[in-house]
Amino acid sequence: MTRWAIPPTGEVEVVVPASPEEVYAVVTDVTRIAEWSHECQGAEWLDGATGPAVGATFRGSNKVNRFGWSRICTITDLEPGRSFGYTTSGGTPPDSTAWSFELHPHPDGTRVVQRYEVLKFPRLMELLTYALVPAHRDRRPALRADLVRLGEVSGARSR
Repeated sequence: MTRWAIPPTGEVEVVVPASPEEVYAVVTDVTRIAEWSHECQGAEWLDGATGPAVGATFRGSNKVNRFGWSRICTITDLEPGRSFGYTTSGGTPPDSTAWSFELHPHPDGTRVVQRYEVLKFPRLMELLTYALVPAHRDRRPALRADLVRLGEVSGARSR
């Protein structure tokens, strides 16, 4: 087995039938994430935040099969109609992942590129995740499906 049982980075890309502004409005409203994510069951703004801003924090609650967890997320990138990024932190022992979304105008709507990079993942937790959460061995198919749903949710407003 290589150093990483779980791939430390990943990228997916989908063209969705919604404008970059429509996609941006949905992806940055973290209270709506459960509408399009296969894993995140919900999120809430923290520390008085009521919307997206660089440095704002929110808690995302996730579940895969019988395993649930939450992480504090800090927004690191926010460019209207173009990009959104945040870094997760928390857990015992602590882990961290950087997530980003890039939005590019496309003749059919928006090309959405989602990336992640594992910043910190203790080896024991990585091996347990590999053994107990097989869906995390290759997250790309589920993330690609999430982006399709993100496009459907984003485009629903304009119909």
